[in-house]
Parts: sequence; C-alpha cells; structure tokens
Amino acid sequence: MADDANPVFNIQRMYLKDLSLEQPNSPQILLEQQQPQVDIQLAVGAGQIADGVFEVTVTATVTTKVGEKTLFLVEAKQAGIFEIRNLPEDQVQSIVGIVCPQMIYPYLRAIVSDVCTRAGFPPILLNEVNFQAMFQAQQEQAAQQAQQGNGSRIITGLN
Repeated sequence: MADDANPVFNIQRMYLKDLSLEQPNSPQILLEQQQPQVDIQLAVGAGQIADGVFEVTVTATVTTKVGEKTLFLVEAKQAGIFEIRNLPEDQVQSIVGIVCPQMIYPYLRAIVSDVCTRAGFPPILLNEVNFQAMFQAQQEQAAQQAQQGNGSRIITGLN
C-alpha cells in the first residue's frame, strides 16, 4: 500500500458558518447624506476536527458609520473542511494558514457584497488579501511572544 504515504489534500466542504447583519439606527440613519466611514477587519481561524481533517474559517467584520452612528454592521464567517495527510507539520501549517484561506476568501467576498446589496446598500467589495504575508506576520508575532514569555495577547484582525 504505497499510496498510503502519498500526500493528500482534498476539499471536503465549503460552507457559510455564520452571518449577521445589523442596522441599529435604521430607518433614521438612512436619511443621512454624509459619506460613511468603512472599517473592515479580517480574521483567520483553524482547528483540527479529526485525524488529518481541518476546519479553516475566514471572518470579515464590516462596520460602516456616519459620524458616530452605525449605518450597518456585517459579520460573515466562511468555512471549509479540508483533508490534509502525509505532509510534514510545517507544510500542514502553511497549507492551513495560507492555501485554505485563499480558497475560502472568494466565497466570503461574494457573501459580504451580496448581503450589503440585499440590505439596500451599495456593495462592499473586499480587497484581495495576501494570506502568506498575514500568516508570516502571525508566525513572527507568536515567536516574539514565546521569547517574551507572554502568550496572552493574539491579534487576528487587519485594518
């Protein structure tokens, strides 16, 4: 059974794990004529759910405000289940932290844009993301925290 040692990478499933839309100041805020400020936060999460099977999530939180009042807030979490076997641990981490989020992200972008338009707002188009740079920054931060002996603070968002 030499095939048992061959590297395996399979997409088991892509799915929308969580979706939230809030318009706390509607309908009054809809009468405002000012240009809203948009803040976008991204986070990547991953966990092993079985031997060689991982769930990877990419979450976008989009907050739009007019002045101090929230126009709308969208939070969407797109997930995928991936089978990854017969690879060295460092390669598995890179695949889970870079390749999987790159595959999930286009679905998340479409969902955020669609939810905004269905809520009656112009679409929010999320920019492309360099998941490799994001992964490397997280690795460097984890290494610094390990050196300092402070593992209590983890930043997962981007502006």
